[in-house]
Amino acid sequence: MDSSLHQMLERVRAAVGDAAPLRIRGGGSKDFHGMRLQGDVLDMRALQGIVSYEPSELVVTVRAGTPLHELEAALAERGQCLAFEPPHFATAQGDVATVGGMVAAGWSGPARAGVGAVRDFVLGVEIINGKAELLRFGGTVMKNVAGYDVSRLMAGSWGTLGVITEVSLKVLPVAPAEATLRFAGISQADALQRLNQWGGQPLPLNASRWLEEGAAGMLYVRLRGAAAAVEAACQKMGGERMESAQAAIDWIACREQQLPWFQQPRLGDCLWRLSVPPTAPVQPLPAGIAPPLVEWHGALRWVHAPRSMGPQLKAWAQSVGGSATLFRAEIADQMSAEPLFDVKNAALQRIHAQLKQAFDPAGIFNPGRTVE
Repeated sequence: MDSSLHQMLERVRAAVGDAAPLRIRGGGSKDFHGMRLQGDVLDMRALQGIVSYEPSELVVTVRAGTPLHELEAALAERGQCLAFEPPHFATAQGDVATVGGMVAAGWSGPARAGVGAVRDFVLGVEIINGKAELLRFGGTVMKNVAGYDVSRLMAGSWGTLGVITEVSLKVLPVAPAEATLRFAGISQADALQRLNQWGGQPLPLNASRWLEEGAAGMLYVRLRGAAAAVEAACQKMGGERMESAQAAIDWIACREQQLPWFQQPRLGDCLWRLSVPPTAPVQPLPAGIAPPLVEWHGALRWVHAPRSMGPQLKAWAQSVGGSATLFRAEIADQMSAEPLFDVKNAALQRIHAQLKQAFDPAGIFNPGRTVE
């Protein structure tokens, strides 16, 4: 065990003994999200570096404080990538996102609907639990697991179950071919219908987004895969093929919420994230609320709306089998101050409580970040 990890273990052990809460933090790129930040900062950036990388095995093991852009650069040198396209959300301090924060948040980018989520690529983790024990779960190969798959459980846990110190991830080769098709003058309902139909066909669909640009609905569909499959899909689907360089810039802007749609909310509006089945119908919105930006073939819908509309948005999302969470507050750099998990099911609430008791019985990790 190196000195950085040893010091972190001792820091957690002291916090447990003093019942002192800890705020687990990498670069701070996600500080805008959640209920509140409290506790002494446990800075993960001391744990950096790629522990092992086997391109032929499509697996990389990385320490949690490693900058995300450094990992992606190392993979790109070998023609590989994190296929789920995690957002970085750069701050005033620059591109500070870390690998541990990526896993803890569990956020995926535009390719989520085509390739899977962060948790689908987590093979193993090393964590410090709430008893100051260093534990390893999973490994470096994909396999079926009986019972809880603890390594994947850490994805999206927001540091409330333990301190992620190391993670093993499945990586994929960069697709040999890519194309983005643009369909102009298409309504949200028509876009959802087309995406649903295309989803049932053998097409190399990777990402999509629908939004209103000006007064016209625009649907963008990204194809990735073998060159022959991409070319055949372009011929079959129609639309206008975008210039590759501009399309790449636009998809990154979508991932990082830098598209004009994200940058132009009304004064007093928050950004709401609705996770729903892709076949869910168009959401009725009151006058004055702009149409959403729709990603993931209909499964992710972003809405600019005031905080007071929260109950209405949540009720609609739940009525179609999904959920709604407040993603960004009205003011930049202000915390959203809303629970991250909208759990209404008593059985799920009981499981959440039991997991928290098992991993962090003293409740010292990121208290108040996800729930009251």
